[in-house]
Amino acid sequence: MEPGIKLTAIFQVSAKKLYDSWLNSQIHSSFTGSKAHIEPKLGSHFTAWNGYIKGINLILQPYGRIVQSWRTNEFPEGVPDSKVEILFEKHNSGTKLTIVHTQLPGGDEKKYEKGWKEHYFKPMKFYFQKMKSKS
Repeated sequence: MEPGIKLTAIFQVSAKKLYDSWLNSQIHSSFTGSKAHIEPKLGSHFTAWNGYIKGINLILQPYGRIVQSWRTNEFPEGVPDSKVEILFEKHNSGTKLTIVHTQLPGGDEKKYEKGWKEHYFKPMKFYFQKMKSKS
């Protein structure tokens, strides 16, 4: 297997809500705390984290899987985009979210693993917990 990252987390929301939230600019921005522009359209370009991340939606399988080309503004020039696969699986009363991030620039796996945990999983847990307590 090629070097990469595989992370999972459980969220107490439906796969539909989690999938739709990931592909919605306003909600994506809210759950990360940084500006994102993303649309649920195949082939559309997206940005996240105030433009730090950019890419293209390559595969959209509603409520099950998103595959994106993905890069940050720290990728060395000439290095190809990495690939992010986001999987949504029913888990008890919530959803198991798995992120598989491959084709990263050599040696950067730990940095991006930490980034996914701190800048996505942690604030997402807080966001969806807060939303659940409001309903």
